[in-house]
Amino acid sequence: MSHEMILTGEAVLLEARPASVMTRALATFIDVTFHALVVLLLALGVFGQLMTFNEAQLGVATVLGIATVAVILPTAVETLTRGRSLGKVITGTRVVRDDGGPTHLRHSLTRWSTAMVEVFLTAGMLAFTVAMISPRSKRLGDMLAGTYVARVRGVEERTLPLLMPPELADWARNADMAALPDRVSLYARTYLARTATLSPRARRELGLSLAADVEKHVAPPPPPGTHPERFLAAVLVERRNREYLAALRQRARTAGEDEVLAQLPHGIPEGT
Repeated sequence: MSHEMILTGEAVLLEARPASVMTRALATFIDVTFHALVVLLLALGVFGQLMTFNEAQLGVATVLGIATVAVILPTAVETLTRGRSLGKVITGTRVVRDDGGPTHLRHSLTRWSTAMVEVFLTAGMLAFTVAMISPRSKRLGDMLAGTYVARVRGVEERTLPLLMPPELADWARNADMAALPDRVSLYARTYLARTATLSPRARRELGLSLAADVEKHVAPPPPPGTHPERFLAAVLVERRNREYLAALRQRARTAGEDEVLAQLPHGIPEGT
C-alpha cells in the first residue's frame, strides 16, 4: 500500500500510511455501536413520554434516532475533534483531507451523509467493496468529501538532541543568524526529527527547500557542497547554544541585581 504525505500544523510534510480496510471497519463498528448506545440510553430516559406517542410520532422519533446514529452524532464528533472519534482513537487513526490538512464540518457531513447508504442500508458491504479497490482505502463518502483515514499512532516520536557537524563548527561560530525567524527554525527542527519517517524523495526535496529558506536568513552561506540536513543541524545547534548562553548571562545579571537590591543603603545601620 502506498504511503501518503500529511501536512502538519507546522507546515512540515510527514509520511502517513492510509488505514487498512479492516482497521477502518473496526473503527466504524466501534463508533456506530457507541452512538447507538448513546441514543438507546436517551430513549430509555424518555421511555414514558414515548409511550404516549401515536404511530406517526413514533415514526418521526425512529427516523430521528436513526439519523442521529448515522449522521448527526458522527458528524458532530469528527468536526469537534478534527477527524477523531472513539473508534479512531482506539485504532490509532484520523480522518484527514487529501492534502493532509484537518477536516471541517463540510467534510464530516459529506462523509456521514453517504454512510446511510454505503454503511447502514448495505450492512457495510458497499463501503467495504469500494474501500478494497481504492488506493487509500476510501469509501464513497471519502471520495466525495476529499478525505481519507490515515494511521497516526506512532507518528509522535521522541525528539533526540541535535549535534553540531564537526566540519561546520567553525563556520557556524562566526555566522550571523540573528534574523532567522522562529517559525522557520521550528520547521527545520521538526523536519530533522522526522527524517526517518519520510520517503527518500520527500526527504531530499523537503530538505533542499528548508535549507534554501534558512539560508536566506544566514550569512555567510555554508561552505559549497554542504549537505542540507547538516547545514540545518549546524544552524539549529549554534542558535540553541547562543540562546542558552544568552539566558545564562541574563540570569547572572538578574542575580547580581537582586543581590545589590537586597543590601542595605551605605551608611544606614540595620534596624534604623
